[in-house]
Amino acid sequence: MTWNVGSRAWVKRAVAPLALTIGLATIAAAHAEDTVKIGILAQVTGSSSADAQESIRGAQMAIDEANAAGGIAGHKFELVVGDVKNGDAGDVTSAAERLLGDDDVHFMLTGYASLTNFEIDMMAEAGMPYMLAATSTQTREIIAPNPDKYWCCWSLTPSFDAYGTDVTVLAENLAKAGKIKLKNHKVAIISSDNAYSKTISEAMKVKFKAAGWTITVDEMVPFGEVNDWRTILTKVRQDPPDVVINADYLPNNSATFLKQFQEQPTDSLVFLQYAPSVPEFIKLTGEGSTGVVYDLLGGVINSPKNPRAIDLSEKFKKLYGVDSGTYGIGLYEMVSIYFDALKKSGGDPTNHEAVAKAIGATDKVAAEGRIQFDPKTHLSVQGDDNVPLLFFQIWKGDRVLIQPDKFSTGEFQLPPWMSK
Repeated sequence: MTWNVGSRAWVKRAVAPLALTIGLATIAAAHAEDTVKIGILAQVTGSSSADAQESIRGAQMAIDEANAAGGIAGHKFELVVGDVKNGDAGDVTSAAERLLGDDDVHFMLTGYASLTNFEIDMMAEAGMPYMLAATSTQTREIIAPNPDKYWCCWSLTPSFDAYGTDVTVLAENLAKAGKIKLKNHKVAIISSDNAYSKTISEAMKVKFKAAGWTITVDEMVPFGEVNDWRTILTKVRQDPPDVVINADYLPNNSATFLKQFQEQPTDSLVFLQYAPSVPEFIKLTGEGSTGVVYDLLGGVINSPKNPRAIDLSEKFKKLYGVDSGTYGIGLYEMVSIYFDALKKSGGDPTNHEAVAKAIGATDKVAAEGRIQFDPKTHLSVQGDDNVPLLFFQIWKGDRVLIQPDKFSTGEFQLPPWMSK
């Protein structure tokens, strides 16, 4: 038997006024006129508020489009927001419980709520369809031991394994192509003490060491606002490496790091994790961001070879007056996947298990690539033919997609602070 959260409450609302006379046709009409709530968890008042605002806008854009077209399977939709603040466990739990306690909420999603994704267990216990685009290493650790238990929950982001391995590959391939010089095969790796950054930076260390590189600086800063990176940068300059990496994903921190690096730059390729993808980053750094490299898994493929991404990006900017980073278009696509699943599963939003299983059976070309889900992990499938790892370089305010070649919009250029 399928357990449908809120179905009894909905039936009561629908049939109580005409309990003695209502027929099947009237029930269907009432069903067609209802409003289904979609709950979104976001760090609205936290340090990642820029991502939160973008996420909410993307989800709202998809809902507004569906409602304007007459709805989905006879239903109209409303977005309700749960503010998880900085993603602390208590705040995430409080926001999730509030949304789960609303009988009209039948789907929930997030860019990221907590960085450990513990709320997946809350969704499983409540039987709530849930999509996220958060730290996939943690998602996999929760779901992979018992995928059937987590029929509810699916990740738009694929495995993060490539984050830890492919920066090394990029640097070595750029050297082979004669685009940079590797003088010493040394790397400085700086990170922030949070699940996302730490997981990625630790994997990077393993890969660089295995490839014969020397790690000259290995620093971990407390998670939160960092205004002064100069002590760490002094260590970087004492033994200038070929590559400098900062895995702190907060745009303000990353922008400050770059500015202070450029006070006395080393002849190094600078790679910053995630932060440059946020539109706010270029506003903070201006021309100083030219030359910086970053990558994205689950990023928007703004390439002529993916017209859907270009179309959605243009719609987002026209509607909100700003560019979308990863999460605006990402959350739009997640809502779209839910709408597709709702139609394919019979159109009943209260049949949570049927809807969630239809999400898991998704096979569609989205702004991030071809979305299919691995049944063993519930992550989207990673690879150049599915969701590729995208490498970008910022050049004079533009984000140039430099890899993979099948989607590239330009070539890597030597950063202004590096020698030929």
